[in-house]
Amino acid sequence: MDSHSLYFIDSHFPGTFYPDSRYGRKKKKIFLTGVLIFTLFSLLSGLAQSGLSLIIYRFLAGTGSAMMFGTSIAILTASMPAHKRGQVLGINTAVVYASLAAGPLLGGLLTQYLDWQSIFFVSAGIGLIVYIGAWIAIKKEWKEEKKTSFDTIGACLYALGLLALIYGFTELPSTKSLLLILTGILLLTGFAYYEKRHTHPVFNIHLFLSNRVFKLSSISALINYSATSAIAFMLSLYLQYVRGLTPQDAGFILISQSVVQSVVSIVSGRLSDRFSPTLLATSGMGIIAAGLVGLCFLHENTSYIYLVGLLMILGLGFGTFSFPNTNIIMSSVEKKDYSMASATTGTMRLTGQAFSMGLAIMAISMYVGNIQLSPDAHTQLMSSMRLTFSICSGLCLVGMYMSSVRGKKS
Repeated sequence: MDSHSLYFIDSHFPGTFYPDSRYGRKKKKIFLTGVLIFTLFSLLSGLAQSGLSLIIYRFLAGTGSAMMFGTSIAILTASMPAHKRGQVLGINTAVVYASLAAGPLLGGLLTQYLDWQSIFFVSAGIGLIVYIGAWIAIKKEWKEEKKTSFDTIGACLYALGLLALIYGFTELPSTKSLLLILTGILLLTGFAYYEKRHTHPVFNIHLFLSNRVFKLSSISALINYSATSAIAFMLSLYLQYVRGLTPQDAGFILISQSVVQSVVSIVSGRLSDRFSPTLLATSGMGIIAAGLVGLCFLHENTSYIYLVGLLMILGLGFGTFSFPNTNIIMSSVEKKDYSMASATTGTMRLTGQAFSMGLAIMAISMYVGNIQLSPDAHTQLMSSMRLTFSICSGLCLVGMYMSSVRGKKS
């Protein structure tokens, strides 16, 4: 694995299909277990003595993240009446985006004044606080069905297929990459075929195929995250290697997007309870596409005001799209399917993030090659950035179409 390939390895590995049915959909238990696993392996990540051990610990921390993401929205949805669902999900999104806003800034400060290990120690500390708070605050346990066996084969097919596909993207344009991509496609095809016939599938293919609103909304989420998750990564490289900023200063600029996202999410959450969530989500995707087109015209001397303005536009688009779309997904299924819908939402988000990072690494590999990034490679880095943003803006246009044709609630 080359140096660029390591960028897409993150604790939020897109394996959000979790053993929910095995434990009778005990959402509180699974959520708390996920927080504990994430906290433990975040701590071990900070203590890692080699690159291999760090990757292993981050992979295992991703298991905990998947358990959290797969149950958090289901818990919120089951806890609140339908007429307040958009408002609550909007607040949840605002908290997420506020955390994203603090992430680049805090990460830059910790990296600049301490070291990279401190990021994992802080994550572990926050995880411990979340675990204690959730244990005290979440009084109710949700158990909706009897215990069933966990679909181990399906989960393995999905994880291996996705890993092969994304890793293949990072190795383009070599022969090895084509073989990996083909292997990934075959494994994911086998996964869909297997899940369609399994009694207790890890992913309910029948729900996905029979519910048009659920299907197109989920695909819209996948496309949105595939088109946007690499933005902060590429702009961080741009600000540090092309513009010569420190990690701290780069974080101050990137924070503008997440601040706008967190504010707009609260407003859009309330609006999605009163107006058409489809209209809001589609409009948000269009705003994101416009922001991405603007990013394609960045150059070595672009005004920081112009860049911050584009980031604020992107924040407006993200906040307008994300939880109206999630509200549609959760409203399109029956209560007994909340856990599956929540897990699907998390899977679309994290799979999209992984694909987006794979796309960015592919572009860097094509233009920069397998060398250490440095200011000397700024011309090649700019070319890879423009390619990434061009493809992402095209994906957003496809996402707009998917969002607009989903129709009314099933």
